[in-house]
Amino acid sequence: MDVSDKVIEIVAEQAVLEPSDVSLDSTLEDLGIDSLGLVESIFAIEEEFDIQIPFNANEPEKSDFDITSVRTIIAGINALIADQKT
Repeated sequence: MDVSDKVIEIVAEQAVLEPSDVSLDSTLEDLGIDSLGLVESIFAIEEEFDIQIPFNANEPEKSDFDITSVRTIIAGINALIADQKT
């Protein structure tokens, strides 16, 4: 399973949706994921990929991690995984 599929699976689980209901252009708001769901999603993603996401739930606007859509989340995770391998 690639990063995109796994992230969509995690996000869908948080939104109580089927992965097929989650598109790359979906925002977390579109999917009904609140701030607690976002934090749980980030924890699940960190655990799944063994990475640390630079995100502060108390100050999301100051985060370097773009959570505006599923696509940007996947791009950020891919970048973190690539950085980890270097």
